[in-house]
Amino acid sequence: MTNKLIEQLSVVTDSKIALIVIDGLSGIPDSKGKTELETANIPNLDALTANSICGVTDPISPGITPGSGPAHLSLFGYNPLEYKIGRGLLEALGIDFPLEAGDLAVRGNLATMDKDGKIADRRAGRISTEENVKICKLLEGIEIDGVRVFVKPVKDHRVVIVFRGKGLDDALSETDPQREGLAPLPVKPLGPLAAETAGIVTRFIEEVKKRLSNSFPANMILLRGFARSQQLPSFHERYKLRAAAIASYPMYRGLARLAGMEILPVGGSLSDEFDCLKQNLNKYDFFYLHVKYTDSAGEDGNFEKKVAVLEEVDSYIPGLLELNPDVLIVTGDHSTPAILKGHSWHPVPIILYGRYTGSDDVAMFSEKECAKGGIGRIPAMQVMPLAMANALKLTKYGA
Repeated sequence: MTNKLIEQLSVVTDSKIALIVIDGLSGIPDSKGKTELETANIPNLDALTANSICGVTDPISPGITPGSGPAHLSLFGYNPLEYKIGRGLLEALGIDFPLEAGDLAVRGNLATMDKDGKIADRRAGRISTEENVKICKLLEGIEIDGVRVFVKPVKDHRVVIVFRGKGLDDALSETDPQREGLAPLPVKPLGPLAAETAGIVTRFIEEVKKRLSNSFPANMILLRGFARSQQLPSFHERYKLRAAAIASYPMYRGLARLAGMEILPVGGSLSDEFDCLKQNLNKYDFFYLHVKYTDSAGEDGNFEKKVAVLEEVDSYIPGLLELNPDVLIVTGDHSTPAILKGHSWHPVPIILYGRYTGSDDVAMFSEKECAKGGIGRIPAMQVMPLAMANALKLTKYGA
């Protein structure tokens, strides 16, 4: 369905849609032959599945491993191949950094580098946000050839770096080798206008190494997702929805803000997030609620912790159903199997629940079972049209 068609067919109604995104939801079997979803004790999600229509989605297309940004864009109905948004921009927006025209933003991981110049830990032991704040203070006041550099804490080991000056280009390669035991990658220009910017970023990294030489475990920085400021088409104009985002991690708030959703203040726990939805139920007709720690556990290879987070999510499902959303979607943005310690290309289960959705024969929320469901296997970009239709927010096409 084209964006123009959605805009033509969407109408304002009183019905409410809740989209629960369990980050990195799906996995692949461990040595015992079960995924995290199949292992978890999630009776409420299973009961919801039995009363819903189910399926699986591909965030981009079969075989393609997505980043969190493109995967979320797909779920929101934006073509991730058309709207290419670097993670740095999302992180900056997520912490409300006052970006100016021409600014270049990039997401950074504080990392541990060994004496041989190789990365021993890409996340510096997942240092606390409080420690992160101290590290960022050591990196204040850097300026290179008239370009000011701002290094700001995001959460845990994550930072955002904003370069402010003239003629900056975002066509740059990333420095994160994506696994331990390798040296950081050099910054390379990927376009004809990016050579000067690559040189500035390289000098910035050298300055960071000097300033953090006595800092442990965070003695290095890895850069991903260079991006200049840009806009997305308005979520409200496309869907006629009063949309609110409930997310504790800044990057996801940034993405929702870029789409034009209102960002609701919320604490860092799942309890805070579900309470926030309840407290604001009457103010909006679309809620995006993001669950982060399934993804973090998967990236750490912590199968048991991912199972535990899934079980915690399950405990909030009865309270969510008591709010009587007209349409409830429970899905993930992408797969993060603990066995792979990273994102993967595997399809993502989805539950679509509402008065008009109907149901199928699936009674267990898992990768294998949802693949048998009535929705089938669809691109994630089709989730929003399905949600809108089942909330009676799309009119008929044609005579």
